[in-house]
Amino acid sequence: MEHPGPDSESEGKEADGRISFGTARARWVIAATVLGSGIASLDATVVGIALPTIGRAFHSGVGTLQWVVSGYSLTLAAFLLLGGSLGDRLGRKHIFSVGVVWFAVASIGCGIAPNAGVLIVARVLQGVGGALLAPASLAILQASFSPKDRARAIGAWSGLGGVATAAGPLLGGYLILAGSWRWVFFINLPVAAVVLVITARHVPESRDPSTAGHVDVPGAGLAVLFLAGLTYGLIEAPSHGWTSPAVLASLLLAGVTGPIFLLVERASAHPMLPLGMFRTRQFSGANGVTFIVYGALGGALFLLPVELQLVVGYSPLQSGLALLPVTAIMLVFSARSGRLAARIGPRLQMTAGPVVVGAGLLLLTRATHDGSYAVWVLPAVLVFGAGLAITVAPLTSTAMGAVPAEHAGVASAVNNVVARAAGLLAVATLPLVAGITGAAALKPDRLAAGFREAMIIAGLTCAAGGIVAAATIRNPADVSRLHRHGIKSFHCALDAPPLRPGATSSTPS
Repeated sequence: MEHPGPDSESEGKEADGRISFGTARARWVIAATVLGSGIASLDATVVGIALPTIGRAFHSGVGTLQWVVSGYSLTLAAFLLLGGSLGDRLGRKHIFSVGVVWFAVASIGCGIAPNAGVLIVARVLQGVGGALLAPASLAILQASFSPKDRARAIGAWSGLGGVATAAGPLLGGYLILAGSWRWVFFINLPVAAVVLVITARHVPESRDPSTAGHVDVPGAGLAVLFLAGLTYGLIEAPSHGWTSPAVLASLLLAGVTGPIFLLVERASAHPMLPLGMFRTRQFSGANGVTFIVYGALGGALFLLPVELQLVVGYSPLQSGLALLPVTAIMLVFSARSGRLAARIGPRLQMTAGPVVVGAGLLLLTRATHDGSYAVWVLPAVLVFGAGLAITVAPLTSTAMGAVPAEHAGVASAVNNVVARAAGLLAVATLPLVAGITGAAALKPDRLAAGFREAMIIAGLTCAAGGIVAAATIRNPADVSRLHRHGIKSFHCALDAPPLRPGATSSTPS
């Protein structure tokens, strides 16, 4: 790991140059990564609140407004793997800073957009910036902190990051009321400036030395085509149908470019996605749990605000605030959850957590009564939040820690892609499976019945993630053989030189 210039300071660093949790430098690094990734997650929720106002300003229909959201989601998902790979090759701090600047410039474009078309183009560019900074923020933590502190740092990142998401409805509503919808985008500029200053002064640089700066251009192009085709198909399927020519064409593009991408990566001397990481049971298992849990969450959280507004009678702001206790729970307990996983291993929490989340989703079947929030909704939200606090930090740190630290950027990107693809797939399929289709399905009685069925499906699916974790995830004592044999095999598969001592990490112990 490199520590040029101001990063050569010794405060907060251990003998191997890693940062210790609880030091002043650790707090600065966490602040930079939380604020950096936070502007991307905050932007998504804030823009959602602003959509009706934007529609009135530009006299736009629903289809145009959908692409104000979907254009961002499309490029964010399509470029995540490339962003993670560039961070590993060119420096995670460098790519993170480029992503923040890119996001800020695109935000200016959004704020000054004279019409809906320009706004959509600027949102598409914003997604590219988000794809650069999102995987780099988590990879910085993985590469910078000492192995024993990584889970706790990721827990703090998860909890504090949830505040940005929860603040979206409040901040968006205030900015629109006090000024204009354009301030929803301009607010990113001062935050980006603070992030860049903190990053320049306190964040250490790190990269994968084995790549020597090589960029896998064929792999990058195929990855973008595959992820763009898959994402577009999953975004458009709910509104246009699975048999729509555009949906079929995009999914066909993904189906063709995906296998070609894998063949190119297998043959490449410096692949952007080292396929050997999937031979590690811990990494594949963690991403399998991610797919199941985040799929269930994506489908449930897509339907919940609609149900609360159309069935229970909440306002848009009230429906956004309904999940605020989840953020509070995550903020208080995520770092503690990460510390506990580092002490006892992740298997218990990753097994029990999805079951608790599933129980919270099942309790949401009661949230179809036009009555007290404290009686019908809050108990489900509290159980749901507790389950997330148990699950998220160990899940993320396990996915990151199961591969060598040199590949932290790609590991973060893979985990992001898996989570986003699962959420998009669930949004496209869960309403269909639960019978929430057609205009008649939005009538209160029909919607309430479909919502209850959807929560049962999502709850049971999420609980199944705990079963997958029990079958695939191992605690540090259980993966000792993986250190001796699996990691060695991993590097043989990559034709990489042996790692330096301390350069790899399984789940922190």
